[in-house]
Amino acid sequence: MRELDETDMEILRLLSENARRPFSDIAEEVGLSGPAVSDRVQRLREAGVIDRFTVDVDHSQLQAGVPVFVRASGGIDVVDDLRDRIGAADAVEYVFVTADGDILFYARAQVQNVRRWLDGLFAGAGDVDCEVTLIDEVEWRPSLEGTEFALTCAECGNTVDNEGESTRIDGQMYHFCCPSCRSRFEDRYDRIEEGA
Repeated sequence: MRELDETDMEILRLLSENARRPFSDIAEEVGLSGPAVSDRVQRLREAGVIDRFTVDVDHSQLQAGVPVFVRASGGIDVVDDLRDRIGAADAVEYVFVTADGDILFYARAQVQNVRRWLDGLFAGAGDVDCEVTLIDEVEWRPSLEGTEFALTCAECGNTVDNEGESTRIDGQMYHFCCPSCRSRFEDRYDRIEEGA
């Protein structure tokens, strides 16, 4: 597997700014032909680096409810239940789980009483403490600048470099730092499949 180069990173940056940008425009920016950019984007998709192209809706333009940022905690034993419950709510746009078991989420609650909305969201979830902040303005700025970018081994979590390997298993692309990690992963996957 080949490492991502500066051109790949620039293509990712340009697509993150505008996922609908024509390949010909990207080609002018990075000094390649349109078909070469298309090939690189396809390779990034096959490697699982690009998962999908999305639409970023500016909800403030739609006046879709009261924007809130909430920190919820109910104890480490209920984190999974709370994350699933929060993530399933239609109003919730982003969910983050901290290492100490708190859940942070951003939502646009389409109600007049946020406290009642939260009470309904957490009904039956036990003792959940919430800290609510009403949001005045939201701006999302995804960036690839200033960060190191590398694929992660599906087996051990190490960085995958140019000596790594990739394979598709049941339609899903997996990346490995070495042949032994790939072998261990495939063996465990096969055992799980046999037991299912």
